Amino acid sequence: MAFTLYSLIQAAILCINAVAVLHEERFLSKIGWGVDQSVGGFGDEPGIKVQLMNLIRSVRTVMRGACFFLLRIFSHLTVSG
Repeated sequence: MAFTLYSLIQAAILCINAVAVLHEERFLSKIGWGVDQSVGGFGDEPGIKVQLMNLIRSVRTVMRGACFFLLRIFSHLTVSG
């Protein structure tokens, strides 16, 4: 299997999809990354854990529907090509 732009794009979409389908109560809370009720004070820098959780929530919000269509397109191209 050659390392092509197509395979790189497909791998990126699969990784984004993996983040998009993470479930907070089932998976993330078991490893201590669930919803955190503590809010930092004004001017406090958020930690790396808070920033990663915000990134995961953002990816889940934006890409959940888009990944479905992108995966359908790429799976159709793989089967037909």
